Amino acid sequence: MQSILFNHQPITPSKIVCIGRNYVEHIHELNNEIPQKMVLFNKPNSAISDTLRYFGEDTRFEGEMAFLIFDNQIKGVGFGLDLTHADIQNQLKAKGLPWERAKSFDGSALFGEFVAFDGDLSHLSMELWINDQPIQYAHYELMIHKPLEIIHEISTFMHLEDGDIVMSGTPKGVGGYRKHDRFVGKILCKDRLLVQSQWEVH
Repeated sequence: MQSILFNHQPITPSKIVCIGRNYVEHIHELNNEIPQKMVLFNKPNSAISDTLRYFGEDTRFEGEMAFLIFDNQIKGVGFGLDLTHADIQNQLKAKGLPWERAKSFDGSALFGEFVAFDGDLSHLSMELWINDQPIQYAHYELMIHKPLEIIHEISTFMHLEDGDIVMSGTPKGVGGYRKHDRFVGKILCKDRLLVQSQWEVH
């Protein structure tokens, strides 16, 4: 089983629950429709990695705020990358089929360390820098569905185990990447850095 770090201690999530289409500008950049209901999907434990691999030209990065769950409550926050085989996802969407082949492959969920957080979620923001250039930025207020609302919706049909991760969606700015690109993801609270994660593409 794959693990992540929470306050320097290993934690083994049973699953990652992700929300799609949670930022209006990102929906528009991919020419999607704003959904009437939350779009939720899972990544398995086997998708977790701390090594950012190059999977080919059709693979897209999506930076996200990620939340660590204990007792069905947010206890930690970290930066995550949701990798997507874009061509495969488009083919599956066109046929109305599930997204697992495009979203849940091994190595498709990248996480740095999570840190404890019990403050005001509305003060959170995230940044993604690639090769020292700002690529993605998101603030809590830009989310269509806020984190507590997402967790409540998940709980209506699925139990969140202690140590599970909820990814809260990606803002505009997603795209492809190349070998040796340098990624730096940041989670901030009132513009104060809480935690930073970094990867170089292998």
